[in-house]
Amino acid sequence: MHQLQSDNHAIVINPDKTPAGEHIRRFNAPVVDDVAGIMVGDCTAAREIVIRRRNNNLQFIADTHRSYDALQYPLIFWKGQDGYCINIKQRDTVSGAETNKNVSSKDYYAYRLMIRRGLDNVILRCRELCQQFMVDMYAKIESERLRYLRYNQQKLRAEEYIHLRDAINNNADVAEIGNHVILPSSYVGSPRHMQEYIQDALTFVREYGRPCLFITFTCNPKWPEITSLLLPGQNAIHRHDITARVFRQKLKSLISFITKSHVFGPTRCWMYSVEWQKRGLPHAHILVWFIDKIRPEEIDSIISAEIPDPSTDQLLFDIVTTNMIHGPCGTLNSSSPCMADGKCTKNFPKDFTNDTVTNVDGYPIYRRRNPENGGQSFIKISSTQTLILTIVGWCHIRLC
Repeated sequence: MHQLQSDNHAIVINPDKTPAGEHIRRFNAPVVDDVAGIMVGDCTAAREIVIRRRNNNLQFIADTHRSYDALQYPLIFWKGQDGYCINIKQRDTVSGAETNKNVSSKDYYAYRLMIRRGLDNVILRCRELCQQFMVDMYAKIESERLRYLRYNQQKLRAEEYIHLRDAINNNADVAEIGNHVILPSSYVGSPRHMQEYIQDALTFVREYGRPCLFITFTCNPKWPEITSLLLPGQNAIHRHDITARVFRQKLKSLISFITKSHVFGPTRCWMYSVEWQKRGLPHAHILVWFIDKIRPEEIDSIISAEIPDPSTDQLLFDIVTTNMIHGPCGTLNSSSPCMADGKCTKNFPKDFTNDTVTNVDGYPIYRRRNPENGGQSFIKISSTQTLILTIVGWCHIRLC
């Protein structure tokens, strides 16, 4: 089985080239071996999938054909099992009887990828092939959603959208407008979906002013919740399903810890946005508004840019020295990834300061004391040399 290609597309990723006006790191090349899918052209059109039969005749099938999964992934479905088709009926959870509703492709493949106690899921053992299967099936899910929106515009009352009415009023020849497909705000990633989030965020700022805290929460692939669920021979990069689920649970726990436990004080409102890095791990940017604003003398008790004292908090000291130490770079290691034109692009090493101050550009310079003034030092052993790092520039939101 193969897919007909109408065009030849060459993809070139050059991390040194950035389009004018774009962020310098937006077009960075990924640093891990990952699988991605590119849908070119009309995403709602059926893919031209061709099967060559044993008599050499060619037959076209849709990606929603029940035999597509077994034909495309014979190593996973070696028995020729039927895959997803649009006629699979839902069943009542109590009686088990079939209902009039069909099973969506999202629900079907979520069921196939789920981990069940006592059952071995072969799909999750296939590493890169598993990633290809997930990407391929997600493209099928998105195509099914877009097809539904395209052919059910009347149910969505698309004619009520103001932009479509303006186009008709401004153009005397309605035939020249074309067939508009309006994506509702319920479609994740659509312009109206993103616009709703923007309006919500601006409403918070307009009503309550600037947020009190900006917290970045990053996924750690060495979390025991992730490593304990990996199969033999797997890394976190092979199991994005585990990474996403564990990160989601920990993010919810962190939000609950801040907003319900009131570790920084009573919370007025909060919001966050989750992004996926080029190394295949998610992180979240969290904004928090407090009822009582943070006073300048309280900053050092909330935000710390110093190495913790191991005699008072050994666990925090181990976490910081393992994950949040920058370097060595500069003259000690000119080949460090952060080096450019002989300088560290992150502006390390940072200058010592006994008090937190606001820089002229609006960015704060957090307290970073030297050992003579109460700071801590740490010996970091690299592969080539031993370097004594004293109060290196890391930033940690201290929650205790």
